[in-house]
This record gives sequence, C-alpha cells and structure tokens, in this order.
Amino acid sequence: MDLDSLDVQDTSNRMLRMMAEAFGLKGICIERSMGEGKEKTSDEENQIIWYYEKGGDLALHYLQELEKPGSVCGSSIGMGPVLETVVQRAPILHLSNGDKNRGISRFRQILKAVEARSSQEIRVTLARELVEVLLRGICDRNYFAPVVENESGTVSRFMTLPSAHPGMRHSLSRQSLKPKMYSTDSRPSHCPMELIFVPKSRNEEVLLLLLICELQVSKDVVLNRSPEFSGARRESIMNIEAVYDLLSIFLVRMSQFNMLSETFDRSMKFSSEEFHLWYQFALSLTCAGKYARAVLVLQECHRLKPTNASVLMMAAKICFKHLAQIDEGIEFCRKVVALQKKQLYTARAYMMLGIGEAMKAGEATLNKERQQYHKQSLEALKTAECLDRQDHLIAFHYALQLAHSRQIPEALEKIRTALSLCSEHAESLHLLALLLSSQKLFNDALKVIKGAVEQYPDNTSMLFTMIKLEEIVRGPDEALMTCKTMLSMWKKTHDDIMHSDTFQGMVLIEKVGSDKRSMAHVHISELKDRDSGSIHNSLAASRVEQALSEVASSMGSYIPKPGSQQVWYTQAQIWLSTAEIYLAVGKLSEARSCMQEAVSIFPLSHQILHMLGCIHDHKGELTVAKKYYDNALAINPSYVKSLQNLGMVYLEQQNYTMAEKLLKDAVNIDPTSHVSWNHLGRILMSQGEYETASEFLMTSLELESTAPIVPFRVIPRIL
Repeated sequence: MDLDSLDVQDTSNRMLRMMAEAFGLKGICIERSMGEGKEKTSDEENQIIWYYEKGGDLALHYLQELEKPGSVCGSSIGMGPVLETVVQRAPILHLSNGDKNRGISRFRQILKAVEARSSQEIRVTLARELVEVLLRGICDRNYFAPVVENESGTVSRFMTLPSAHPGMRHSLSRQSLKPKMYSTDSRPSHCPMELIFVPKSRNEEVLLLLLICELQVSKDVVLNRSPEFSGARRESIMNIEAVYDLLSIFLVRMSQFNMLSETFDRSMKFSSEEFHLWYQFALSLTCAGKYARAVLVLQECHRLKPTNASVLMMAAKICFKHLAQIDEGIEFCRKVVALQKKQLYTARAYMMLGIGEAMKAGEATLNKERQQYHKQSLEALKTAECLDRQDHLIAFHYALQLAHSRQIPEALEKIRTALSLCSEHAESLHLLALLLSSQKLFNDALKVIKGAVEQYPDNTSMLFTMIKLEEIVRGPDEALMTCKTMLSMWKKTHDDIMHSDTFQGMVLIEKVGSDKRSMAHVHISELKDRDSGSIHNSLAASRVEQALSEVASSMGSYIPKPGSQQVWYTQAQIWLSTAEIYLAVGKLSEARSCMQEAVSIFPLSHQILHMLGCIHDHKGELTVAKKYYDNALAINPSYVKSLQNLGMVYLEQQNYTMAEKLLKDAVNIDPTSHVSWNHLGRILMSQGEYETASEFLMTSLELESTAPIVPFRVIPRIL
C-alpha cells in the first residue's frame, strides 16, 4: 500500500487509527533502518519527520472523533504505546537536529489540538517536555511567542507570526486530516479578543504550562492505597513529583517562594508518606519565611526518614537562626549525633550543638549557668574540630566562642587556622580584626579590616567596625568620610532596589509591601542591633506595647518607608554612627541633625531613643535624657548602653539604690562589659563601699585589657 498517495478523507475511526499507526510505524522503520551511526541527509530527516507528524495528526484526529456522540467505546480506548511514540517523536527529532524553533512549534501545535479525554496523559508529558526545552534551551532574546489562529488558519490581528521555517510548509501542503485546533473562533461569544490570554514571554508560557500540568496530575492522582493499585499510585506520584520539581526550579528562579509554598500546600492532600514532596514543601516554607510551619513539616520528614541527618540539621538551623527555639534546636543536633553514621554530618552537628550551647549562655541570667553553658559549648566545638580538622567553619566558631570567653591568645590561634583553611571567609577576617583590637593593636586591626572591606565592599558590619578603628587611629575626620561613603553606597543600593526592572526586584518590593506586622516587631526580632544583649521576653512582654504607644503618640503618626526595611535600617545605623562621632567631638547640633534623619526612618528604635538621650545627657538635661533612656529600655530591656547611662543619671541625681540596681542588671546581662563594672564601682564608691568598689574597678581594668573595639557579638554565628 502506498501511504503517500492514500486518500484519507472519508474513513471510519478504526481506519483512522490503523493509518495513524501505519504512518508512525513507517517512520520508525525508516529511522531504524538507517542506523544510529549513519549520517542522514536533510531530505531523509524531513521524510522521517513528515511520517511522524502525519501519524501524530491522524492520531489526535482519531481521539477527537472518539469523543463525538455515538462513538463506540469512546472513553475506554486509549492511544497505546505506538501512537504515543509517534506523537512525541516529531518534536524530539526537530530538537535533536538542532532546530529548536521547529521543535517548539510542533509542541505547541500538538498542545493546541482540542483536548480529548484519552489524550490528557500525553498532553501532560508533552507540556513537561516543552517546559524543559524553554527553560534549558531558549533564552529570552531568542524566544518567539505562540500565535492565535482562527478556523481558517489566519493569524489573529494582534499577534505576529514568526518567520516560516524551511520544510514545514512542505508537510502542511499535503492532503491530510488535521485535528481540530483551539482558535479565536472557538471562544465564547461574550469574550472579546483582547481578553484571550496569550503568553508574550518565556516565563509566562512556562508558568502557564506548569499550572496546567499541575491541575491535570492533581486530578489524575491515584488515592486508593490498596495493594492492587500500588503500581498505578506510584506512577501517578512520580508524574506529580516531576511536575512539582519543574515548578520548583522555575519559581525559585523567579523568587516566588510564597507561590511555591502554596503550591506544595495544595499537594499535601495526596502526599501522605511521600518524603520528596514533604521535604520540598519544607524547603519552600523556609524560603518563604514561614519558619514555624517549616519546622513542623521537617518533623514529619524526620518521621518518614528517621536516619536522614540533613532534615534534622535544617530543622536545627531554623530553630537557632529564625525562631530562637534554642532547646528544640539542641535536641535536633543531639539526634544527629546519636545517628553516628555520617562523619560529615556528625562534625557539623557537634558544631551546631556548640552554637546552641553558646546561645543558651547568652540567655542565662545566673553566672553559674552561663559558665556551664560556655564550658559545654567549648567541649562540643572541640569534639567537632577533632572529627573534621579541615572545616573552616568549625575552626571559626571555635575561635568565636573562645573570644566570647575572653581567651584571646587561644582564639587568635584558632582564627588563624580557620583563615589558613579559607582565607576569604569574611567573618573570620572580621573576627581577626576584633581580636587584634582586643590586644590594642589598632593599626594592625585597621589594616586587616581595610583588606577585608576591599574584598567585601557591601559588608556593612565590617564597615561600621572600620569606622570605629579609624576614629581611634586616624581621627574623627576620616571616620566621618567613611560614613559619607557609606551613605553614598546606601543610596545606590536603595535606588537599585526601588527602580530595578528585574523580576527579582519587583518580588522584593512586593514581599515588603505585603508584610503586615508592626514595625516594632520587625525591629526587635529581625533587625537585631550590633551592640545590645539578648532580649529577655519575660521582662519585655509587659512593657513593649506601652512604650511603643507612648513614643508613637509623642512623635505623631508614623508611616513606614517603602521598600526593604533592612535597607532602611542600614541607613539609620549609618546616621547613628555619624551622630556618635559628632557627639564624641562635642558637635551637638550636627549630632542632633543626624538623629533627626534617623528618627524619620525608625522612630521606635531603642538605639535611636538611646542616642537622643545621650545628646540631652551631654547638654545636662538629665530629666529629658532619663525619659529617652526609659523608653529605650521599655522597648529592649537588655540594652546594656541604656542601662549604663540611666544608672549614671541616677547617680547624678544621688538615687544610689536605682543606680546600683541598673548597673547590676547591666553586669548580669553582659558580664564582659568593662564599662558596666567601672560604673558599678563608682556607684559603690559614692556609697562608701570602698573595698567592694575597688574589686569591681579592678575587674573593669582586667576586662578592658581584652575588650575589642566593638563587642564580639557583632559577628553573627553563621550556620
């Protein structure tokens, strides 16, 4: 039988299927007869593709005919393996020949065919393959949008047709039965042309295809858990995982983490006992900032795979870094240690256990408990170092904990080890500069921090440390010049975020705009300052709301700045540093001007209120200064600087009882602050307790000899 000259205009459904299979089988036979090692001519390749396209069109038309009323067994007969291969093969051959545009056009042509129930599975497969091609093989510059045609084949007036590709017109000119296509004529009569959605960019088309795939695989999932359906259920879950993996890749590129977490949330109704989907859900929740729920999902992942150490490590990281659930994080680390199977995770688990114990020490109120936690932290970090001596993070955290314990020579040895393992680690360089400053080697510390800033010019924490060192080594003028440079850098960063045309920039603005929390909660929990102690919730709970209402009422209505609040917080910190320098040289009016800028950004910040109190303190306006210090402590009861200054105000007012109480609180919060011990000694000396006062003053001198230029806690415990 000569297939090329066969008349296929008026045939039965059975004959349609037979002819579709015949065209497809002929294409398969010709392709295999030529062999894989032989080079095919363009005419031979076009001939093979033509048979596949002809068979594919007939197969789709056959499935559409089965859906018509009166057709026998229309819903029970599927495509079969031969027709599925025929439909998929043509676009794949176009792609393998390097003709991506023709391959994409063929994918779209098949997907535009009017859907039949029997073709739903193959449509999902083709849509997934098209998504992979668009994501991996097409850039935005080479992308051409799909076109909308009416029944006569004319392109819609508001779309442009890409240039015809060689060879395609040849296959379309032959007499053939084409499947019915979705077109502008098939739209509802009340729907105008302008409301028909047609993807205009690669991202729009990918997202549309993935959402359609998600809808289809969610409908087709096998929920019956009986043993006889286990194979079908496993296959449906694999299809779901493939679609959700592609969704994850695409939405993560677009920074659409909220949309991704909501998508996985919908999948939970059929994802029971499926570890992969649960773990992806936990990752999406973490990226979306929904940390509390992410930990709950990770606990379910741990139940599904009790020996998976990475799940426990991630849960511990979230507990430490975002939720301040230190006890829970320590428990997760201990579970990893108990596994004792993977040395890589065991060493890191001991490291995180040491970090957790150090965080517990920061929250402890009794000196005995604090010392015990410090000891346990050092022991855990030492064990981690013994297990993995090539991990620079373990050496860094070991050095940081030694620095907090004021074991400066040992800390210097460990931080040099960390830098020998990774010389470009920013936090290790920062810690080295602080350790040198604690030994009063300010010139060496400034050289180190300047070299680190050259490598990491956007690291604001190191820039603030450099300002302090420049003020001591080279004077306030150079420090002020650095502040001016930082303001210029901030303006550039802010402009890039607010005026960027990139999708990621828009996502960032949307994320900030959708944050409905009060600014007070943002300041306290997320924008943690450089030199305050840990926040004791038991002390702050009853006073925070009252203080915020008083401050807000005294300053009038407050509207948060648009954009990223972290960026605005950085600007406020720059103004604070500038005001401190002006205040140190006695330029109160300039300091006041800087504070006015800071107040316009974050009027409810305890740091800003504290600095306003310092300005009034320098003017001798103790009553006004006391009010600002009180408000700062109401927002953050652990702010040591305000405790110190308010205690000295009470000393000036000869209220020794309150002064002594405040300074003892400051010493209890941060026993390594030599300023607190010095002030407490002066207060006791004013009360005639000379022996105790001399002990406190000696303690202050000992601590001052190892005190860095800024507290060691400005360096984060990175995980």
